[in-house]
Amino acid sequence: MSSTRRTAIVAGVLFLVTEIAAIGGLALYRPLLSDAGYVLGPGADTQVFLGALCELVLALAVTGTGAVLYPVLRGRGEGAAVGYVCGRLLEAAVILVGIVSVLSVVTLRTRAQSATGADGASLVTAGQALVAFHDWTFLFGPNFVLGANTLVLAGLMYTSRLVPRPLAVLGLVGGTLICASATAVLFGIYEQVSVAGSLAALPVFAWEVSLAVRLLARGFDEGAGVGAGAGSGSAVGDRTAGAAAAVV
Repeated sequence: MSSTRRTAIVAGVLFLVTEIAAIGGLALYRPLLSDAGYVLGPGADTQVFLGALCELVLALAVTGTGAVLYPVLRGRGEGAAVGYVCGRLLEAAVILVGIVSVLSVVTLRTRAQSATGADGASLVTAGQALVAFHDWTFLFGPNFVLGANTLVLAGLMYTSRLVPRPLAVLGLVGGTLICASATAVLFGIYEQVSVAGSLAALPVFAWEVSLAVRLLARGFDEGAGVGAGAGSGSAVGDRTAGAAAAVV
């Protein structure tokens, strides 16, 4: 098995992991995110901890996709490839900040067990503020930054033909829609977790799953000249040798 084929398989697995971990984390966080008085209630701390673990896996997988794909992408456009790696690192960092904010709510709930009156009310307020903080990280990380990263990767895939162009176009559409949706949420047009928000996220979800399946099943298109760096070097060498022969 060639190194490029191994890269495609690893990248495909990582993309699938990001989707599973993202959905799992959001589902497991639901009791905390939807209950304004979570810090004073019985809580579902174990479930929240599992959600945090899912999001930690998500952050690692997001970082991994950038690192794994870089050797392939740099031959197609080094600046964009570096930008994709940095964008994935930024996305992972924002996700980690969101994890900390959610776990801080659990800490407040533990302290709230011995609090009464004004102390309890202040802890509820602090808990709601931390949930709001998580919501903003969710908007900017897995929405704005994800959309930008999707546009960069899909653009590179489109121009280099590493995958079929219709698949790359799906990524371009998905990245554009999720950025537009995040902008709409930012200005209060609709809620982030809503029918409109979910519909806008479907194309980017379809892009990542389809890309993962494509990479696992067939890898990169052989006709795209994967490993362009080596190919370019050979071409330069051939031209240099030809020039030298002409001089002689």
